[in-house]
Amino acid sequence: MQDQILDRKILLIDDEVELLKLMETVLRKEGFRRIFKGKNGSEGIKICRNEKPDIVVLDIMMPDMDGFEVCRNIRNFSFVPIIFLSAKSEDVDKILALGMGADDYVTKPFSPKEVAFRIKAHLRRNIYIKNEMSMKKKKISFGDITIDPAKGEVSKSGKNITLTPKEYHLLCYMAQNANQILTKQMICSEVWKDSYEGYDNTIMVHIRKLRQKLEDNPSSPKYIITAKGLGYKLKIQ
Repeated sequence: MQDQILDRKILLIDDEVELLKLMETVLRKEGFRRIFKGKNGSEGIKICRNEKPDIVVLDIMMPDMDGFEVCRNIRNFSFVPIIFLSAKSEDVDKILALGMGADDYVTKPFSPKEVAFRIKAHLRRNIYIKNEMSMKKKKISFGDITIDPAKGEVSKSGKNITLTPKEYHLLCYMAQNANQILTKQMICSEVWKDSYEGYDNTIMVHIRKLRQKLEDNPSSPKYIITAKGLGYKLKIQ
């Protein structure tokens, strides 16, 4: 798996040229070979569309367009994992970033090596998910929703739905354990591969986004049900 990880494409988007050089140097020392750099939001979006990277590291504060706008643009054509870099440490900014489809959030100042380790962790999980799901090719259908693991696609009434990698992993995990209550601790361990502490808002944001994309009435869901005080379950008749 190590060779698979190091062969993945990484896109760095930041207007600080020196930071881009530093991150590239650290990543190459870690063994990564395919690194692309965007010096502003517009350039980053263009590179992302053309090169189809496996992960994006994105700064929020940029002059031509901020990271949130870049993320929105990328999500129009890709659900590549996105790690936000930000000088803002407020919870509301983290929740906003995650709610827009980001997969991680690192506050400046940070250690470039820590970011490299996070990149490796996300790539490792995505490879694991793809390998795991490729072995489970049977479609899962409930109501008007269909999950096609062989293609890595989810559709509603025959129309494809764009999910982030975390949303897709979360939905698949719930579908594989349909009609069972999954605690937040269980969800965090399986989807984020981490302990539950500090992930409460993150899980809530991802559940809300899934409901918005899957449910006819997200405020009164019929599939993704909250078990008060316990967790969540995917209800399949």
